[in-house]
Amino acid sequence: MSSTIRLGVILTDRGSKYAVSGAAVQTRKDMDAVLQDLKSDKAYAKATHNTWAAILPTGALKADDGESGAGMVILRMLERAGLEGHIIIVTRWYGGKKLGGDRFRRVQDATRAYLDHIGAGS
Repeated sequence: MSSTIRLGVILTDRGSKYAVSGAAVQTRKDMDAVLQDLKSDKAYAKATHNTWAAILPTGALKADDGESGAGMVILRMLERAGLEGHIIIVTRWYGGKKLGGDRFRRVQDATRAYLDHIGAGS
């Protein structure tokens, strides 16, 4: 497993802050280790949502962590970019105002920033 790439807080919207992180993974065990490493940071452990998705040799996995539909947004972008063997985690700290459909755009923006950072942007 490679080390986790953390881009930190990359955007804010009406008080909510979004960060994006990720790492190369090959197994569910690798993914769990990345998530555990991320949540060992108190700021990430206290986040409202740590949504994620990955495409492994055994298939696609995703989790919304309470942000309904967000894992699928990340997964679709991974599929479009053709990026397998990688987990992307979008972290949100809720800012007190509901974002409605814009929350999906923020998840997309964060995922795109990560894909661009690693040179897999679509």
